[in-house]
Order: sequence, then C-alpha cells, then structure tokens
Amino acid sequence: MSETYETPADILEDAIKAPETSESMADYAAELEASFKKVREGDILTGTVINVSETEVTLDLKYYTEGIIRLEDYSSNQDIILKDVVHVGDEISAAVIRTDDGQGHILLSSKEANDTLAWEKLKACMENGTNLTVKIGGVVKSGVIAYVEGIRGFIPASKLALGYVENLEDWLGKEIEVRVITVDEEKERLVLSARDILREKEREEKKARISNVQIGLVTEGTVETLQPYGAFIDLGNGLSGLVHVSQISEKRIKSPASVLNVGDKVKVKVINIKDGKLSLSMKALNEIAAEEIEEESYDLPQSDGLTTSLGSLFANIKL
Repeated sequence: MSETYETPADILEDAIKAPETSESMADYAAELEASFKKVREGDILTGTVINVSETEVTLDLKYYTEGIIRLEDYSSNQDIILKDVVHVGDEISAAVIRTDDGQGHILLSSKEANDTLAWEKLKACMENGTNLTVKIGGVVKSGVIAYVEGIRGFIPASKLALGYVENLEDWLGKEIEVRVITVDEEKERLVLSARDILREKEREEKKARISNVQIGLVTEGTVETLQPYGAFIDLGNGLSGLVHVSQISEKRIKSPASVLNVGDKVKVKVINIKDGKLSLSMKALNEIAAEEIEEESYDLPQSDGLTTSLGSLFANIKL
C-alpha cells in the first residue's frame, strides 16, 4: 500500500483554503518582506543580544541574518570584558560597517553608532537651548575641554565666565552648566558656552533684587562711571542706577564730571523704577533737606518798640 505525500503546491492550496492559516501566512510574508529590506553601511540597527563571547556580541536583528559586534567595535575602551557589560536579552543599537563579514553576518559597530547618535543629540540640545552639566577635563591655550556624550567639546575662555578668566588651570575638575553653541559633525567640532547661562541667571537675580527696591528709598552709593548725560552709581549687592545730569544739582551744570569724580561716595534717592532700571536723584535730597530746615525754623519774638535795648532782650533768655 503506497503512501500519499503532499507536494508544496498542495500545502499552498490548503493554506489558501484555510482562513486561519491564510492569515498567518500573510503575517509571515509581511515579516519576511521586512527582513529583506536593503541594509546599507552607516545604517543604525537595533537588535537583541542572543550570545556574548570574549571577543564578540551576536544580535538578533529580526533579519535574514544575525549581526556581529566585535570587541574593538563595541567600545573605545579595549580593557572592558564583554561578558561583564553585555548580557543576553539586552537591546543594542549599532551602525552597519559591513553588510557581510565574510561569513554571511552583518558587521556592526556600537561605538560608531554611539558617536552618530551623540551628534544628533547634541544638535537637538543646541536647537532647544538645553542646559548640560559637564566636568572640565583639560586645558588648552585659549580655553578648556569637556566631554559631552563622549564627544570632545571646547569651551573658549571668553565663554567660561562673565568676567575675565585669569588662570584656566583653576577650572580643572570643576562641574559647570553649559549650552551647545556650535555643532559640526563633519569637522568634529563641538563648542560650548557657560556665559549665556550665567548672564540669564544674573539678569534674574538682578530682577529679584530690584523688586525689593521701593521708590523713595534713600541710600548711599559710589560713583561708578561718568557720562555726559549722567553718573552711574554703584549701590552694592549688584545694583546700580543712573543720576541724570539734571538730577545732580539744583544749579545747572555742564557735565557730571564738573562736580563728581569716580569713587565719590554720594547719597541718592530712588525716584523711578522702569524696565529693571533705577533712576536716582541727588537733587531731591537737597530739596528734602531744605524742607526740613524750613519746618524747624521759627520767628524771633517781636520787640515792643524800637527803644528796646539788647539788655532787655537777653534778660528773658535763661542760660
């Protein structure tokens, strides 16, 4: 008695007739088609670790073949032990460096992928104005070096602080906040700045201090600079204000320099606050003093006649 075997055509015909099998075949066909997508060098692929040896990592890419990451392509640190840092089930993104390693596998580099992804992240940080915390790890002629996402970044001395930086060596090992201001992957150029953040913080702090100042406040300050239109007075605590030339003296003066010198200590009154700026007056204090003198003055008693002698006037005064 002979046995009957199903041919591939018979299997396909049965699959078409069976709705459930037909659906699973369609799913398989879609997955199969996706697995044959064209992979090019430089593409970033994500796979699941299915094996780790001392020299390489094997990834399931949901593709017609597996991906291989060699130790030298996994990290710049060749002292690491793969089995200590990579485990079966981990997901790893890696860049395609060869579509065939000679054994039918796709050769990948997580090190290269990390660099590519890092540059993309840095571009996004620049566009969004993201604040980043970095640690200064090196000093060069005109600035310092800090690494972001493994990429070497340069902070010019002029972008390191609000004022002049005298000794760059003092900044070694410090953690500071920076923003990305230049990203050029082709030239591998990354420039960072701390100054922009510091300026914003300074403005916010100044705004908070000014909010505590009231119009009418009388205080002492130091003449900081002289301009043809007025004198800037340092009030301390990071605050300063302008005494307009018309508010320096009751008398008309040609310029502030004719009556004031840089470094002079002066008393001023806050007469206006607008757009975060303080308007001051020295003249207003003279007016206040004049009013106080007028209030304290009194009239001498009138004599009864023109013949009143000096002796009679002093007779009424008790010593």
